[in-house]
Amino acid sequence: MNAKLVAFAAAVLVAVALVVLLVHGENTPASETQPVVTTQPAPPEPPTQAVPPPSRGQPSRAIGKPWAGRLVGGVQLPPEGVDFFTWDPPLKHSPNRDWRRWGTDRLLGTLAGVLAYYRAIHPDAPRVGIGDLSRPHGGSFGRRFGAPGHASHQNGLDVDVYYPRKDRLERRPPAPRFVDRGLAQDLVDLFVAAGARYVFVGPRVGLHGPRRVVQPLVLHDDHMHVRIKPR
Repeated sequence: MNAKLVAFAAAVLVAVALVVLLVHGENTPASETQPVVTTQPAPPEPPTQAVPPPSRGQPSRAIGKPWAGRLVGGVQLPPEGVDFFTWDPPLKHSPNRDWRRWGTDRLLGTLAGVLAYYRAIHPDAPRVGIGDLSRPHGGSFGRRFGAPGHASHQNGLDVDVYYPRKDRLERRPPAPRFVDRGLAQDLVDLFVAAGARYVFVGPRVGLHGPRRVVQPLVLHDDHMHVRIKPR
């Protein structure tokens, strides 16, 4: 993975920049927006998700802290795509409800780049499960929005990513023994290469990375919690 990660670190910056240009350039309807395409020498150029612009074409802003903030000009993640499906944690089914799938344009651009590269190096792997991001305008996302709720996920910089399962089912893994650790580790590595601020992982899953970025956290044995930098 080391050589591929070096190439990816540069490629994902291109992907994010192109997504931001899509969102903040001309106010083009989502139906006319062209997919963002990353470029790297190897593996072959992967497809990416088209990220729809905010309704008024305004820049996304993460206000305050992930645990005490709000989201301005957020972008909604589609319910599914060629590289991912979404999972509703309280209801335990796919897709996730639309009001739980909002983030900054930078978060969605980073996510699109990582998932496209992951698919390119693992073309036979199942789609990646995406859980909660933020609410449409951010703010509290606690237990009243469905147990167990979130202490963070308030300003569009956080996303939950479910570990791939050994049995390839598109569902959350109910226990660490269901996790394909090789595929899960590659996802962690790709988010680190993409410049994630933190990747919180389950203590019993056996995943690792730079200590300041990849950190064990209870209640994360079925998913990783990725937090990106504001800019």
